[in-house]
Amino acid sequence: MRANHLLVVTICVAILLTAGCTAPATNSNTNTAANTANTNANTAATAAVADGDWPGYNRTLDGQRYSPLDQINTGNVANLKQVCDFDLGEAGNFQSGPVVAAGSLFVTTETQTVALDPASCAVKWKQQFPKPATEGLRVNRGVAYADGKLFRGYNEGMIVGLDAASGQKLWETKIADPAKGESVPAAPITWNGMVFVGQAGGDNKGVRGRMMAFNAADGKQLWSFDLVPLEGPGSDTWPPNDPEHPRTGGATWTSYTLDSGTGLLYVPTGNAAPDFDIKARPGTNLYTNSIVILDAKTGTLKDHYQLTPNDFHDWDVSSTPALLKTAAGKSLMASAGKDGILNLVDTVSKSVVNKTPVTTIENADVPFSEKDTHFCPGVQGGVEWNGPAFSPVANTVFVNSIDWCYTINLMPQSPPPGPVGAPYTGEADKDEPFGRVDPKEKWKGWVTAVGADDGAVKWKYQSPTPMVAGITPTAGNLVFTGDLNGTMMAFNAADGSQLWKTETKSPIGGGVISYLANGKQYIAAAVGITSQSWQTKGSNARVVVFGLP
Repeated sequence: MRANHLLVVTICVAILLTAGCTAPATNSNTNTAANTANTNANTAATAAVADGDWPGYNRTLDGQRYSPLDQINTGNVANLKQVCDFDLGEAGNFQSGPVVAAGSLFVTTETQTVALDPASCAVKWKQQFPKPATEGLRVNRGVAYADGKLFRGYNEGMIVGLDAASGQKLWETKIADPAKGESVPAAPITWNGMVFVGQAGGDNKGVRGRMMAFNAADGKQLWSFDLVPLEGPGSDTWPPNDPEHPRTGGATWTSYTLDSGTGLLYVPTGNAAPDFDIKARPGTNLYTNSIVILDAKTGTLKDHYQLTPNDFHDWDVSSTPALLKTAAGKSLMASAGKDGILNLVDTVSKSVVNKTPVTTIENADVPFSEKDTHFCPGVQGGVEWNGPAFSPVANTVFVNSIDWCYTINLMPQSPPPGPVGAPYTGEADKDEPFGRVDPKEKWKGWVTAVGADDGAVKWKYQSPTPMVAGITPTAGNLVFTGDLNGTMMAFNAADGSQLWKTETKSPIGGGVISYLANGKQYIAAAVGITSQSWQTKGSNARVVVFGLP
């Protein structure tokens, strides 16, 4: 705790020079009128989504993950019981964010898309895609729903459109090359007749991230934007591009945010590569480790925030940012990545107004060398694919994080030789290309509640495991999430007291959502993440639903 306190002070001193920083407070008074107005302002921005629906990865395009339902609240949450449990019939790295729309709950695995009755888990339809012929990432994070259609990516490099009522495939568009290690695990978003998604694979040599838009009706590509440019703005922040030392990185692998009022698309981007050897790629390496802001209609670059400049830790900006209006009327973007920092960015002044550490940070500025360097957060630390959430009622940002450190030493020759598509990290140990993780006994996780107006930590919960699942605040003044022990939990949003927990008997690494079915509020979770990286072995992928008796 002493090290983290010193880090907060250091960061605040640095930010005072430019944008101001407020020291953490121990208590705060709730301004009911301000919070009510704040709720109305945030609700107006997402009025197109029915209160009882959850039609995309983060529910609304602004990425807040907030449910305006309050049937389940602090007074009765202790009575929550399991309603149903659907087994998808396969084990895997289950990170899907369930979606509820048009009277169905939709969930994905690597190859399946399934429609369930959201109150009973009864199967409505299944759509099966063949297993990829190539080895690689085995993750899919879910669908987006709009106008009776579903949209999702596949690891074979496709995005597809499906009929939401039947599961019938309507169109398919090839957008990535799996032979180079590219895949499409991200949950798309959809708006104004368009579907937006990018491709992953930026840790493989020569793979540069691209953000793309497609016609929702037929899948035709409308535009593509290079997140690592070879020419034009940002291209001068890299060394010269050549076949032996190609520009690499900046891919996307989670989901995206869109401001429907301005038509601006917010894209979180991955690290530059070789991941750990900054000497091999001097410069700021735009637009990696950034939130890139594009005109959603044209793909034109409007702005960017590079939140982890000169990165050499594999600290992707890995999660979707949330756009929010605070009780004091500030327009902010909340963004967190694998560096373990929650950033609050004023989207009017375009300045970072608060940086709050949400996990242990160690040796962040120590250059890597051929000698061992221990650093925190590790490659699988900080904030991963499920990012921050915002409650306008509590005027608070909530975020899960991972406390897990790594040790790295660089190979003598870097950048590493190899063909396009080969792992491109600079780590000396070929058997551990992303470093040596600390023993599992040293891992833990955090749930952190941060005041939206002042950046002050309101409360923290220490978990015995990394916290990688989705986190969801509700109008019932609750925050729902789960851990890698398989425990589902509900906290009081105001003070962090744990009001409910139950065991699912399998690690939770996917979405946690709230919705209405037949007029009744439910909570659902994607359960069963089996992963070598996370050292977890769950049961088959499952959707578990909870409700009041």
